[in-house]
Amino acid sequence: MHPLADRLRRDRLFQLGVLLVAAVAVAALLAPWLAPHNPLVGDIAEDYLAPPGGRFLAGADTQGRDVLSRVIWGARLSLMVGLVSQSVALALGLTLGLVAGYYGRWVDALVMRLADVTLAFPTLLLLIAVAAAVRPSLPVVFVVIGVVGWAGMARLVRAQVLVLRGAEYVSAARALGARDTRILFRHLLPNVAPQVIIAATLGIAAAIMAEAALSFVGLGAQPPTPSWGAMVADGRDLLRVAPWVSVAPGLAIGAAVLGFNLVGDALREVYDPKVGGRR
Repeated sequence: MHPLADRLRRDRLFQLGVLLVAAVAVAALLAPWLAPHNPLVGDIAEDYLAPPGGRFLAGADTQGRDVLSRVIWGARLSLMVGLVSQSVALALGLTLGLVAGYYGRWVDALVMRLADVTLAFPTLLLLIAVAAAVRPSLPVVFVVIGVVGWAGMARLVRAQVLVLRGAEYVSAARALGARDTRILFRHLLPNVAPQVIIAATLGIAAAIMAEAALSFVGLGAQPPTPSWGAMVADGRDLLRVAPWVSVAPGLAIGAAVLGFNLVGDALREVYDPKVGGRR
């Protein structure tokens, strides 16, 4: 077995993270079969039904809808937001980071100043401002979270490329007449891939939190779409009389974010000798 794989196999926190991520993925993929009830249809006569209340294992919300079914369907939205938004951030950040680090000079200065402007604003505030400027919808949420998250990825990739562009294998490839695109994507990209994968894994957790925050303030998924953030918002005034309305989706958010963070931290400890050596 590969030493890195063996180290991950013995990491209990990594195993816990994989288990939580797998649970979210299974819930997202199998939501139509796992959800016991229709997440969009409720019965006002059963509103605020406490768990385990009759046919609702996790209780009912303000409109008599099954909280458990909505949490399961919400996993699909949260996972989709994490994957799509990180794909956007990865495409922008990886491309601009490679170009900025490799070419330097005015290209580097331009890309980094754009990144500085993006990072100068609090992330949540910037997300709310951009999302509020357009009509709230799921595609808008995907793109906004991805666009806001590109700067951190670009700075990470750029820092790695600045170190690697002077390596002997890069100089040899350039001496043999290799084109810049080949050097970037054939020689430099594989060497920055581990750090990019780690950042993307942690970024999925951040994207799930960002979507939940946007939905909480009404700028994310619109009703009646099951969204963990919107579900928490629905029950924020009912914590004394019906806490399950907010507690169930809140626990789901915590489990998903914890899972991706544990996986990302374990990968960072494996691929970063400095971090791994301190453990």
